[in-house]
This record gives sequence, C-alpha cells and structure tokens, in this order.
Amino acid sequence: MNRKIAITGTIFALLAVILGAMGAHALKKVLDAASLMSFETGVRYQMYHGIALLFLSTTNLIIEKAKKLVYSLMLIGVLLFSGSIYLLATNTLTSVDFKAIALATPLGGFFMISAWILLLLNIVKNK
Repeated sequence: MNRKIAITGTIFALLAVILGAMGAHALKKVLDAASLMSFETGVRYQMYHGIALLFLSTTNLIIEKAKKLVYSLMLIGVLLFSGSIYLLATNTLTSVDFKAIALATPLGGFFMISAWILLLLNIVKNK
C-alpha cells in the first residue's frame, strides 16, 4: 500500500508542476485573471496533497486501515476539487459547459478536509 500511496503522491506532484507551468505560460495568454487564479488554486492544492501522500506513504504514526482511508479521501478529494477547478477555469476554451460540475469542487474540498481530520485523529490517538 505504501508504494501505491507514494506513486500517487509523486504523480500528483509531477502533474502539478506540469499544469502549473502550462498555466503560467500557455493559459496566461488565453484565460482572464480570475480563471487563471482558480487554475493556480487547483494546482496548489494538488501539490499540497501530493506531498502529503508522500509523507503518508512513509509514516508509521497511523495504522494501515486508517492510512488506506486517508489515502482514498485525499485521492477522491484532489480528483474532484482540483479536477473540477481545472475544467471550470478552462471552460471558455472548450465547447463543453462544465458549470454543471461546480458542486464537485466543494465536495472534493470536503473529502480533503476529512482526510486531514482523520490523519490528525489517528496521529493523536497513536501512543
């Protein structure tokens, strides 16, 4: 499981760097300032959680069952939160109206917050 978590964290971080560069260079020319800021928010939270997953893969501060749940919550959270932000921020560049998925963003945030709370509770609980 630790290997899977580390691979996911590394992929999240790698994609955050790629998407961040794309936003800073290619998208800067075609998106308005608000959309670009939203896109950057998605990148930032993806990177935070990529790094968090790398920590999670190496820690023995929580039991495996809790680690799996934290991993799942972070994975789903990033996919929903950052993924929906990327689609919504670039909505003007496609013929698809992504506004219907706007509720995915706060739902993803809820999953990420839940993961952090679960991680905290399990670290505190560990003697």
